[in-house]
Amino acid sequence: MCGRFSLGLVYGFSTRFGVPEDPNIVPRYNIAPFQQVPIIVRESPNSLRWMRWGLIPNWAKGEEFGLKLINVRSESALEKPMFKPLLNHQRCLVPATGFYEWQKQGSRRQPFHIRVRGQEHFAMAGIYDLWTKGGKDLITFSILTTQANEAVKAVHDRMPVILNVQGEEAWLTKGVLSEDELHGLFAPYPAGDMDIYQVSDLVNDSRKDDPRMVDPYKKQQSTLF
Repeated sequence: MCGRFSLGLVYGFSTRFGVPEDPNIVPRYNIAPFQQVPIIVRESPNSLRWMRWGLIPNWAKGEEFGLKLINVRSESALEKPMFKPLLNHQRCLVPATGFYEWQKQGSRRQPFHIRVRGQEHFAMAGIYDLWTKGGKDLITFSILTTQANEAVKAVHDRMPVILNVQGEEAWLTKGVLSEDELHGLFAPYPAGDMDIYQVSDLVNDSRKDDPRMVDPYKKQQSTLF
């Protein structure tokens, strides 16, 4: 799964994703569910829209539904009718500089920060929907997940669907993608192209946001504990 991620670099963001600059985008190191996130959608040209993390389908009765759908398994998105319209027509890119996973180590859970090697920014595949109730409109999204590659598997058995640049273009097109195309996009990102390292427990508190969260754990021991 993907329960936290980082967007720690603002410089070059608009150029990388082909969107206008937005002064509201600031470095963030601990993005958590129910927070507002800059999301890329296909318009003419590509557009940046702020959405809340945690998908609320348009038919849901209440906002709390979003806590159930911070992630959607790519396998379920292909099989379940509730996700088909979104998978066909409401796809989005979730920009990131890294994401977190936790590994059980005895009685504790050790957080790891995971990045795509050689890329300052990358994009995770997402789906979104508009939920309206009582005069309130919310645009919300979920991150699609897939089986972990060999590198991530040591920490967790799932990982977000990370798209290469060609995959990003395909994902943002308005047309319906075939099952074969989707299966190709949902394949785990190559293990050899990822960096994984331990970070401190600071990230466990979703109320905190600190650049030290993405620093390797050993470098922080003398200053954080």
